[in-house]
Amino acid sequence: MDIWDVAIIGGGGAGLTAGLYASRANLKTCLFEKISTGGQIALTDDVENYPGFPEGVTGPEVAQKMEEQAKKYGTEIITEEIMALQEKDGKFVLKTAGKEYFSHTIILASGASPRKVGVSGERELTGKGVSYCATCDGAFFRNKQIIVVGGGDSALQEGLFLTRFATKVYIVHRRDKLRGSAILQERAFKNQKIEFIWDTVIDSMHGSNKLEFVKLRNVKKNQVRDFNIDGVFVFVGHDPETKYIGDFVKLDEKGYVIADAVSFETSRKGVFAAGEVRTGAVKQLVTACGEGCAAALQAQHYLETLETD
Repeated sequence: MDIWDVAIIGGGGAGLTAGLYASRANLKTCLFEKISTGGQIALTDDVENYPGFPEGVTGPEVAQKMEEQAKKYGTEIITEEIMALQEKDGKFVLKTAGKEYFSHTIILASGASPRKVGVSGERELTGKGVSYCATCDGAFFRNKQIIVVGGGDSALQEGLFLTRFATKVYIVHRRDKLRGSAILQERAFKNQKIEFIWDTVIDSMHGSNKLEFVKLRNVKKNQVRDFNIDGVFVFVGHDPETKYIGDFVKLDEKGYVIADAVSFETSRKGVFAAGEVRTGAVKQLVTACGEGCAAALQAQHYLETLETD
């Protein structure tokens, strides 16, 4: 039976960094990614806030370089989706659609996906005017007019942040009241760059090579109108990629993995979590990479304790 030292689930920044560090420690390491490596960063045209690239770098280039570096030191990337996890005879079993893999440790790095509006044109225009990260992409909309979708704390916080760049920020909310905290509401209402469009949703997004306009629908009047806009930022929540975990480790009420903020160990010994899949994680590439490094080092330490037992 072939047994891995470290099995990593997820090929974003956290997973690829964990693979790099585990492989360089001479641990037999595999990484499972169901589609392609890079995670959310691979969907970003330009990355300006990753250290070491003062002129910026494209998201796909960062993802490619990370994958090359992890593979250089021995990480084996397996393009399969993990369907379930279990522990058996002191080893962990990772189940795909047609095979079982065995490992002494697991690093959960499957990330979280921004919740989409779910309208036509959204997928095609992602990265071309449609974004889910203000700190990543806000600077590209300097002196532009943008829409922020949502009515909670994230939408208000990111909307306020985006006023540093945009000349106008329209906050589109399907209700006539916000869900965000009182202090954020007060700041947003006082900001002269912010205008609220109440009782409204986006019906569709349009543009050829970039976003040009959206169709807005008033949910009370059922009236639809075209609205010219340079960008749309969506903040209606995230969905953690944890369905495959089941009750294997403890999750919080939103489905994120509960893990120690120092050791990154989950409720099950030998299983660690890194990046956006973890409760309390900061949703930035640089922090995901740091957590991936830390989780790999902790996995190495755990393996050393097994050898001495």
